[in-house]
Amino acid sequence: MLAKRIIPCLDIRDGRVVKGVQFKNHEDVGGILELSNKYKEADELVFYDITASTEGRVVDKTWVEKVAQTINIPFCVAGGIKSIDQAKKILNNGADKVSINTPALTNPKLIEQLAHEFGSQAIVIGIDSFAIDKDYYVFSHTGKESTQKNTGLKTKDWIQTVQNLGAGEVVINCMNQDGLRKGYDISQLQYLQTDCDIPIVASGGAGKKEDFLDVFLKTNVTGALAASIFHKQKLDISELKNFLLKNNVSTREVKNYVF
Repeated sequence: MLAKRIIPCLDIRDGRVVKGVQFKNHEDVGGILELSNKYKEADELVFYDITASTEGRVVDKTWVEKVAQTINIPFCVAGGIKSIDQAKKILNNGADKVSINTPALTNPKLIEQLAHEFGSQAIVIGIDSFAIDKDYYVFSHTGKESTQKNTGLKTKDWIQTVQNLGAGEVVINCMNQDGLRKGYDISQLQYLQTDCDIPIVASGGAGKKEDFLDVFLKTNVTGALAASIFHKQKLDISELKNFLLKNNVSTREVKNYVF
């Protein structure tokens, strides 16, 4: 069985890590480097500058470089990346992957351009998906409650588009479950994974270790992303990995990484 990935997510706003509920009411939960250093046993980290796109700017490369100097696990960075040059600077500063969300919706060809330049393995598409009338729709500009909007695109159709354009992975942020700690949206993930040939990472709703087991056993996601459960020390990553291993879900150990 392919090893499953445990991925803490750090939402960045004004140079600090924040966490909201259903993309609203964000609270400060710590410093970027402070929290990054706590997750040495994770498989990856993901950093989202959540207001970059809504404010018309790109993620700050300064802290990206500092993170690269601090941690020794792969990490992905997102936040207003709209060009090959911007992506190159983020990757050159130490990120292993870049993730695009709203910029990809604005200019889908950007996915193809980035994949051609850096390889599909370095290009992740974040998809903020909301359940409406028994279907799922993509939302954009989700960094602020006042700017969120329904694109009218069905999530499943958008997944097909991004994989055809060369994306190497998608992160499905199930907005209905985000921050509620009631478990991942299994039914949504099961529906969206059909006809998807690239890796999917589940995001939104983790509240206990059983939620990770549930999503790995009931869907084909390759990774599970979570934020508040880790930031607020509700669950230790080594404890989680031991639990998963005891339940026949393969996970990777940090010592197995070769750099």
